Amino acid sequence: MIFVCVGSREYQFNRLLKKLDELIEQGEIKEEVFAQIGKSTYIPKNYKFERFMSVVEFKECQRKAHLVISHGGTGALIGALKLEKQLLAVPRLARYGEHIDDHQTQVAEVLAEEGYLYCVLNMDELLNGINKFERNPIKKRYNKPSKVLSIIQDFMR
Repeated sequence: MIFVCVGSREYQFNRLLKKLDELIEQGEIKEEVFAQIGKSTYIPKNYKFERFMSVVEFKECQRKAHLVISHGGTGALIGALKLEKQLLAVPRLARYGEHIDDHQTQVAEVLAEEGYLYCVLNMDELLNGINKFERNPIKKRYNKPSKVLSIIQDFMR
């Protein structure tokens, strides 16, 4: 199964959801796809979806998936990496009204440069990004500890 997650904030990610529908309709993606579509206004025709999921449901979908396609949110990316999933990041872009700026590209590109995931910015490259995992699965595992707690503790001092 391919699990697609676009986040739960107030931004749509119709561009990704539409492209997935096209690829399934054209027979380019043959396996099951399930998506968490959040506040997107596009309704998928060729795959199952939920708008929002509990943390437990979300993690279960991540666990079941052999490939996770995710927006560029740090939490979604790191969560999938910690589950050792093959991960394709598709960052939201401000020019399409998907976010207020393009910070997701920076996060995804750093993780891609470090060899943890593949990143696609152009929807015309989505199929190639998906197929890349068959030819060259990512073997590098993410095991960096979170620094959030130490940052907060340092701030409090």
